Amino acid sequence: MKKLFTVIVLAFVLTLGACTTDESGFDTSSNITVYTRDTTSGTRAGFMSNIDFDEAETSDDVLVEGFVIKDNTGIMTAMTTDEFGIGYVSLSSINDTIKAVNYEGVVPSVANVINDTYGLKRPFMWMTRDAGDYSSTAVEDLVNAFIAFLSTSDASDIINNNGAVALTSSTTWDSIKADYPITTQDNSAVTVRFGGSDSIQKVAEALTQAFVAKAGNFIAEHDHTGSGDAYKRTQDPAIKDTSVGKDVGFASRYFKDTEKVGVLEDNMGQLSWDAIVVIIHKNNPLNDLTAEQIKAIYDGTYLTWSDLISE
Repeated sequence: MKKLFTVIVLAFVLTLGACTTDESGFDTSSNITVYTRDTTSGTRAGFMSNIDFDEAETSDDVLVEGFVIKDNTGIMTAMTTDEFGIGYVSLSSINDTIKAVNYEGVVPSVANVINDTYGLKRPFMWMTRDAGDYSSTAVEDLVNAFIAFLSTSDASDIINNNGAVALTSSTTWDSIKADYPITTQDNSAVTVRFGGSDSIQKVAEALTQAFVAKAGNFIAEHDHTGSGDAYKRTQDPAIKDTSVGKDVGFASRYFKDTEKVGVLEDNMGQLSWDAIVVIIHKNNPLNDLTAEQIKAIYDGTYLTWSDLISE
């Protein structure tokens, strides 16, 4: 009986030894669950290029086995429940339900994007339909007014207040609004359709909410499905005139050369800068990662949290 008791105790001790934890009680021996965006995502393109993993921008084959693809909201939600997960989202999406990780020792913040110390960033872009290719003159005039509004200091304040980093502007909306008489009319029966990157949705909705009140209370319809749809739903002949077509599309990356063919310069431009933030569960004690370490997670070199966290 004594021998049996000794065996049971030894087995229990060995079990405890296999479950390596740090001082916070986090099980560092657990496998890392890797979350990513799909290959059309501007967030993914900006993320992979910044960590020197360019081949992963458009190929899943080079990623660690067992990775999970989710959209921006899906990754945020996953990090609230998956204690051993890691993902990346737009800075504008960050809240206190998850833990944001410092990149190369620098805190992800608007201030650090502005002072250019935070290196994991990408552009927010916009694209519109061609002149004369709208459902009505009123819609086209409102889109032109909205694009002009984006380059004002009024819009800059909204962009900065919603987690992105505005381009410098000293132009006010009041100084240019007379050039857009459509904004003085009652536009409550007019719908303008916005879409593209879901990473930009929060910023885009804040901008349209403010502009609606300045432009005759038109209806701003938002349907954000990814950066690839910024071009497809405003310019692609096979898609733009279907039920999912848009008047303004946003992309959280530079437009590809194939997406710019035949598109005039007046129909695309940069809205702002945005930081991409690596996120983990709040119970994870990790605070900082380098580009090299992040790449090692995503290419499968590091498979467990013990590869990154000392006991």
